[in-house]
Amino acid sequence: MPPRTRIAAIALAAAAALTLAACSGGTGSSSSSGSDGYVTKGKLTIATSQPAYAPWVEDNKPQSGKGFEAAVAYAVADKLGFSKSDVVWVRDDFDKSIAPGPKDFDLNLQQFSITDERKKAVDFSSPYYTTSQVVITTATSKAADATSLADLKDDLIGAMTGTTSYSDAVADIAPTQQVQVFNSNDDAVTALKAGQVDAIVVDLPTGFYVTSAELDDGKITGQLPAVKGDTGDQFGIVLPKDSALTKKVSAAVDALRADGTLASLEKKWLNSQGNAPILK
Repeated sequence: MPPRTRIAAIALAAAAALTLAACSGGTGSSSSSGSDGYVTKGKLTIATSQPAYAPWVEDNKPQSGKGFEAAVAYAVADKLGFSKSDVVWVRDDFDKSIAPGPKDFDLNLQQFSITDERKKAVDFSSPYYTTSQVVITTATSKAADATSLADLKDDLIGAMTGTTSYSDAVADIAPTQQVQVFNSNDDAVTALKAGQVDAIVVDLPTGFYVTSAELDDGKITGQLPAVKGDTGDQFGIVLPKDSALTKKVSAAVDALRADGTLASLEKKWLNSQGNAPILK
């Protein structure tokens, strides 16, 4: 995703909070520190990225409820007792969202992988999606005919810095050349198009989107294998550290999993894993 500035995110979040205060006559807080855990009384403030891409958010319009994460957000809101009109969307930078400090959102969905390190700074809900990492390349790349991890070892692999994609590329492929790091998946895709890397590693839904919409000759080489019972990369909703809402949000996610809603939304908005064989 293209770089998103800290200043723009803060300004937009602040503008949203001020607008809500003016409309409701309330006094919105700049962080989720109220006794009820909400930034703005009577509203559920949800953050996502700027821009937000399909299949997570369609047409960069989370308020439409179209796209997997937008749909999940509204399903969780419903479980918490909020109508669609009571959901307020703000935009926030990925790294800033999971850094220590006060937040201008109640919930944040940006494909955040749940990790112990991140839990030191923020809370996570139960996972709403579990994915794997995939290798994608182009028809003209030297990696185009790879069918195994061994076939990729001498190729130049790229991934977004600070992501599970990067760490899995290093651990699973163990290439002979250092994995190239990029500030965003968009930068990695650009490098792949230019032939600066032979293949890149992204999460599975992003892989399907990139190969179908951004690369004329893109192809998914395959999934990286799960390690020692690992069921995949788990995405969780981010909340401010020690939020009063964390248990409620986790309960909502668990209920959506139990009643089949998450599976239904995944089927609707995300591609099947059947087209990505596991690399061995």
